[in-house]
Formats: sequence, C-alpha cells, structure tokens
Amino acid sequence: MEPDVFDDPRLTAAGVFFEAHDGLLARLAPTLEKAGLSSLDFGALTRLSRSPEGRLRMTDLAAQSMLSTSGVTRLVDRLQRGGLVRREASPDDRRSTYAVLTPEGADRLRGVLADHLAEIELWFTGLFTPEQLANLVAGLRTLRDTVHPNAAKNTAPPPTTSA
Repeated sequence: MEPDVFDDPRLTAAGVFFEAHDGLLARLAPTLEKAGLSSLDFGALTRLSRSPEGRLRMTDLAAQSMLSTSGVTRLVDRLQRGGLVRREASPDDRRSTYAVLTPEGADRLRGVLADHLAEIELWFTGLFTPEQLANLVAGLRTLRDTVHPNAAKNTAPPPTTSA
C-alpha cells in the first residue's frame, strides 16, 4: 500500500512552523500597536539599534528585512515622518543613503521593549528549557542563514567621519 502523501512529515514540520510563527506574531502585535508601531517598524528600528552607530545602508536594510527597494523606501519614509529615523547621505558613495536611528526612535523602541520582551517570554522563550531554547535557536539560525543569508549581515562599513 502506498503511503498517503498528505501525511508526509515534511508537511507537518513546515505547517507547525508556520502556525507557530503566525500565532506568535498575532500575540506580539498588540503590544507593538499600542506603541504605534507595526511589526515592520519594530523590525527596522531593532535592526538599526543593533547595528554599528545605529545605521544601515538602505539597501542593506531592505535585504535584511526582505523588502524591495521601494518597500524599504516607504518604510523609512513613514519612520522618518514619525521622527524615528533620518536619512544620511554616504560621505564615501553618493549613490548610498543610510537609515539612521534617531534618539526619538531609540526612545520609542526602549519604551516598548520591556513589554515586548515580557510577551516574548510568555509566548515563546519561556515555553522551553534553556537547552531546548538553545537548540531551537541554533536550528532556526541554520534555517535563516540558508533561506535568508543577508538577514545577519551588516555589509556596509559605517561611514567615516572627518573631524
């Protein structure tokens, strides 16, 4: 008898992963929305806050966020209107522009971070033993680095400033 293709464990693994992802996003969204941020806004502000000098080239932010050039432009436009980021021209390459986290953006991020981390602990990290979490993170890094290799890269050196 031929095995049922619909019972393939690969479908189960992918399905559970997607269901968990969607469910976690749904649980985390209200905290971000209360702070006036979408998950895209939060992701961009977090990436900038964790980058050297709080800046990334727009092309790198697009690649890391899996957004098109026009998508990241709209995102940065919205964040800039809110005073959360600013654009800076590259002193070394006229074709490059940086998105830079402003003090207001860092404050907004700080303001939501405690509640956001509590939600992450409640709905995600707190569900696992430290060993389970370490293994999960290692596995997710393998997956992320394979399907989204630019996610962890800060490919542009910070701009040099002349005194």
